[in-house]
Amino acid sequence: MNRKFFTFLWPVIWALGVSLSSGAVFAADEAPDAFIKRISSETLDAVRSDKSIKGGDINKIMQLVDSKLMQHVNFRRMTALATGPGWRKATPEQQDRLQAEFKLLLIRTYSGALSQISDQTIEMKPLRGATDDKNLVVQTEVRGKGEPIQLDYRLEKTPGEGAGWKIFDLNVLGIWLVENYRSQFSKEINAGGVDGLIKSLSDRNKSNAKKS
Repeated sequence: MNRKFFTFLWPVIWALGVSLSSGAVFAADEAPDAFIKRISSETLDAVRSDKSIKGGDINKIMQLVDSKLMQHVNFRRMTALATGPGWRKATPEQQDRLQAEFKLLLIRTYSGALSQISDQTIEMKPLRGATDDKNLVVQTEVRGKGEPIQLDYRLEKTPGEGAGWKIFDLNVLGIWLVENYRSQFSKEINAGGVDGLIKSLSDRNKSNAKKS
């Protein structure tokens, strides 16, 4: 895939956890574009000031994802969409393994993109659709050296405790994260079933661990 796809993938996802570190509390009815603008700006500032994160410290990134990130991302839905029809056939134990291995794959594969953050800024695009839509896309553009980079977020509005916007897909340079992985995962499932996909993800994670 185009390397630029991942230049801003993890830094921007990482912002979802950063927003809580300041202790600020935001209303559950925060507008979706305001939500994205806030976390994007905080990301760029935080990454620039954290040498270990910017340097790709896997352990620190893992701690951050587990303690801060996951409450802002519907990762179960993201994994289910990426897995496709095979998700419904998977047992609860297999679904848990898929989520764990998929999360680790994303972290280990794309944490290196953090080192490329420098003088980028985020430009928000006009919001399409009503802000009370349960599912919508917030479009942004990352500006810095070179051509602007398209970065869009697919959000859902969650009710009840912890109500607010959650991300379940990302679009970088016209490529949706879920769609990209769905094609890969479909081949793995067709070849070896859900267990085959889990093994493939596990093997890739072990290989990436040796390289880090």
